[in-house]
Amino acid sequence: YYITNNLSRGMSETRKHPNILITGTPGTGKTKLATRLAELTNMKHINIGKVAEENECYDGYDENLACKVLDEDKILNCIESDMSKGNNIVDYHGSDFFDEDWFDIVFVLRAEIEVLNKRLEERGYNEDKIKNNLESEIFQVLLEEAWDSYDPDIVQQLTSNNLADVDTNLQSVTSWIKSWHTDNDTDVDR
Repeated sequence: YYITNNLSRGMSETRKHPNILITGTPGTGKTKLATRLAELTNMKHINIGKVAEENECYDGYDENLACKVLDEDKILNCIESDMSKGNNIVDYHGSDFFDEDWFDIVFVLRAEIEVLNKRLEERGYNEDKIKNNLESEIFQVLLEEAWDSYDPDIVQQLTSNNLADVDTNLQSVTSWIKSWHTDNDTDVDR
């Protein structure tokens, strides 16, 4: 995989470390990749689901999808300070409500439908929730959301079907991080 590295605008000019968004349909491996990446790079992993749970950032419940509805404003308030400092890996299945300047790159994880279906079944998702998520992946809903929300030049797709893909993605993203530091004249260890 070749991942482009573009000097980012806005907030990154004052940060010594990049912010990364890892997004994609539930079940594509966002949390696994973000957790391993944080361990390898000493970046902070911000799992939006955990932030929401810990800070009660909810605004209702969706009966059809059997999940809580996120209060996006509360989430933004909870993570704003960390985002301004940089050195974060944000992990969430949506991307359109974050501030555009927060991220230097957006990785959208993609998985084959058969692989994704099995993962969602293993999670115990109900039939409607599985169907909704599979349709989202088929129609590239989260990829298009990322393209619409950020400069398309910073949006990258990564395949995430198996452990070999995770390893390849880790290598690609860590290489991008090193390039970001070189391009922004910062030291990874600062």
